Amino acid sequence: MEHPLNLTSFLPANIQHHYLHVIMLCVAVCIIFFLGLYVRSLRSEIPSKSQNFFEVLVGGLSNLAVDVMGKEGKPYLPIVFGIGLYVAVSNLMGLIPGLIPPTSNMNTTAAPAIFVFLLYNFIGIKKHGASYIKHFLGPLPALAPFMLIIEIISHLARPLSLTMRLFGNIAGEDLVVVILFMLVPFLLPIPMFFLMIFTSILQAFVFMMLTMVYIAGALEEAH
Repeated sequence: MEHPLNLTSFLPANIQHHYLHVIMLCVAVCIIFFLGLYVRSLRSEIPSKSQNFFEVLVGGLSNLAVDVMGKEGKPYLPIVFGIGLYVAVSNLMGLIPGLIPPTSNMNTTAAPAIFVFLLYNFIGIKKHGASYIKHFLGPLPALAPFMLIIEIISHLARPLSLTMRLFGNIAGEDLVVVILFMLVPFLLPIPMFFLMIFTSILQAFVFMMLTMVYIAGALEEAH
């Protein structure tokens, strides 16, 4: 996909082709780092509007996470929130002039998807040990061989689904932004702009919610 002028346009073409999304990913990490420093600085006894916003946001997400994963899922809240923040910032970068969303590249979306797959299986093995295999065998012993195959395919499809869903939505948005930039180089249609903000945040929320659902499934006892 050809992009309009961006922060890497001054680099040689071969570097842009191979390292464009890596550079954008580094920019996303820097944004998250400085955002974290800013949030940590919000510790006033008289809360500002920003502090109230982040307290309400974190409190609401924490309550939602406990409802989905239960109290046993509390230790994994920072990881879940970190994944959601990473995806949200990466998605929203496409709306900033000169930046390209890292999540419009399938390699970038596959990384958190594979991490989530490894994470919830690790949590399941840590919680249940060898009996974690019961999650893949179904409720009836007679159907265990068939259920094992079905469950393995189902679980392997999860990172693929996470990867393709996020990539498809953000790459589609990125393509729309490029087309609109070519047609209206100085002013993007305002309704489309706000729709992209909503979609970017929604995709991050869905990714985070599915992560919590997978962790909750790994924590529960097999039936």
